[in-house]
This record gives sequence, C-alpha cells and structure tokens, in this order.
Amino acid sequence: MRVWKVFPIFFALLLVGCAGYHLGSVNGDVAGEKSVQIMPFVNNTLQPRLNDDITQALRERLQSDGTYRLATSESGDLIVSGVIRNYDREGLGYLNQDSSTIQNYLVTVTVHVTVLDRVSGKLRLDRDVKGHTLVNVGLDFASSERQAAPLLAANLAQNITELLTEGAW
Repeated sequence: MRVWKVFPIFFALLLVGCAGYHLGSVNGDVAGEKSVQIMPFVNNTLQPRLNDDITQALRERLQSDGTYRLATSESGDLIVSGVIRNYDREGLGYLNQDSSTIQNYLVTVTVHVTVLDRVSGKLRLDRDVKGHTLVNVGLDFASSERQAAPLLAANLAQNITELLTEGAW
C-alpha cells in the first residue's frame, strides 16, 4: 500500500530530472548537414610535432561525434584553424626520497581556435581553448612526455568539439 503513495513522488522526480534533456543536436543543426574543414594547426611552441597530434585528434573526434561531416576533398561549410600558443608543465608530485625531483607533471596546452563560416564569412568562434593531461615521469622524461602527447591532443580535441557541437559561440 505504501508503494502506491511513493510512486507519484518518484514519477514526478523522474520527469523533473529529464526536463533538461535534448534529443539530437543541441546547437540546432541536423547531424551531418554541415561539413567541417580542419586546417593544419600552427605550432608557436618549442614542442615538436604537437600540431600534427592536435590536428589529427580533432579530425578523429569530429568524425566520431557525427554532428558535422569531415570535409576531406572539398571545402567545408565551417573552416577550423588554430595557433598553438602555450605549452606548459607544472610539477604536481615529488619523489618521497627527494623533495626537489618532480615525479608527476600537469601538462597544459593553449590553442587559439578560429572557426569561419565559409558561406556567410562570419567568424563563429575566436577564442583560446585549453587541454591538459598528466605525465608520470619514468626513467626517461622525454619519452614519457612524447607518449602523453596523444592524450593531451585528445583532451584538447574534445574541448574544441564540445564548443563546436554545443553551439557555445
């Protein structure tokens, strides 16, 4: 008997919890209707091959998201370009035996991203976007950092894709 008294309350809470859910694309575009052309990013840091990792990760992320088609052979409706401005390392964890030797780093990359609507000529996005990852220093710091570069690029690509697909421009 008590179950029937609690059921309306449970049902009302369920409806309130789902009130903000949107089915389909959040930015109003039909999935696959527009295409995106990713220009190779320009690297203004001393970190080698970072632009290749970021450009590739962004292409893969947008392709797997499905909101936009990836323009590979023709010009896209939206043209995405970027300049890698900063690559920073911040020490997070130190060795127990030596408090001056860093064991873990937080690596952050800052990219200035611009998105141009090719048809209207309007600049849709013009802002700095950050990505980050953790690097655990093993025996070789350079190898550890090189292995973390795809993770850093993937995090940045996710952040850029969210800006594009959610229409926060």
